[in-house]
Amino acid sequence: MVAKILIVLLCFLGPLGIMWLTYHSRVLRQLGDIIIAYTIGIALALSGVVQSTDPEIRALLTVVAEVSIPFAIPLMLLSADVKAWLRLAPSFLKSTACAVVGCVLAIVVGYVLYGQSDPVNNAKVGGMLTGLYTGGTANQASLMVALDVPQDVYLMSHACSLGVSVIYVIVVVFCGKRLFGLVLPPFDKQMAVSDGDDAITLSDHSKELFYGLLYRSNIPNLLMALGLTIVIIGLGAGVAVLVKFLTGADVFLSVFIMTITLLSVLAAQNRKVRSLPRTYETGNYFILVFSLAVSMQVSTNILSSASGDFLAFVTVATLGALFLHVLFSALLRVDTDTTLATSISLICSPPFVPVVASQIGNKAIVGPGIAVGLFGYAVGTYLGFAVAKLLGLLC
Repeated sequence: MVAKILIVLLCFLGPLGIMWLTYHSRVLRQLGDIIIAYTIGIALALSGVVQSTDPEIRALLTVVAEVSIPFAIPLMLLSADVKAWLRLAPSFLKSTACAVVGCVLAIVVGYVLYGQSDPVNNAKVGGMLTGLYTGGTANQASLMVALDVPQDVYLMSHACSLGVSVIYVIVVVFCGKRLFGLVLPPFDKQMAVSDGDDAITLSDHSKELFYGLLYRSNIPNLLMALGLTIVIIGLGAGVAVLVKFLTGADVFLSVFIMTITLLSVLAAQNRKVRSLPRTYETGNYFILVFSLAVSMQVSTNILSSASGDFLAFVTVATLGALFLHVLFSALLRVDTDTTLATSISLICSPPFVPVVASQIGNKAIVGPGIAVGLFGYAVGTYLGFAVAKLLGLLC
């Protein structure tokens, strides 16, 4: 009993510690809090500190993970501004289209070549990877719930994609501009879109991202955002129950996730809702809770059970999506900075955009890059669900 209480406390207090570390360390901030959360969770599991093979512990961690996602999705989308998406420069729109098309094509090719050994689960993995590379971990996590993906399958796919993502972040931050610049044209500063719109900017660490969540003055806004989130969750559950009752199909989780995503985007179009401070950061906190809870379920048995075809499928899908994005961007003459901002925002998350912008010395990409990431959060779950069903037809 004591062990279970400690694990729950670790899941909910650990993210605060991770946020504190990334706030104070520039190196860790560039690496990313989600990657740190997974690293800590996997280390705790493989070292035996957390008994990841204990069925009761795994069940508890599964509950924590599944509860955190319905809170994360609305909070991360309450700052989304559809009008801001429509104001993106043409180069960002083209780059986003290149990323989405490249992602879907790579996943379909990977599935056809290597996904037939376990077509049902690999179709779901393809959907999750689509969500991951068009919106980030939040979409991948929501698709795990919506598609009813087994935890072991999720962990194997995420471990593979996470390894590639870590390498990608390091490459982009330290030499991405020079590398992409070999095949892409330079950024045209005359085409820059102003990033002064608060609707498409996020707090950076110099504005107390971590401590801002805990300011006494922010508590009323935080409670208001959480209250709205609970209302959205309740409405989503009600719609899902109604659809399941009317159709008789086992679609509760799918309808629930899709509904709360849609309701969150609609709620965000109200200026007062969209202006609530720290909603994105609070949602990111719940993503870190999810990341810790899931990663602490890793075991050597799960990692060793991944087949060669599974690893090949995930690798082809991941590297193929990155390669095709750059290739299509080159063909459409999308510039280096725009491609970097779009790619890092969709694959990792919007907070990485200011890091990259600072590294390459181009502040003009911050606003549009963040808007692209928020757009990915809004549509990634739907796109991933559609791709999973498409791959299911190819079984």
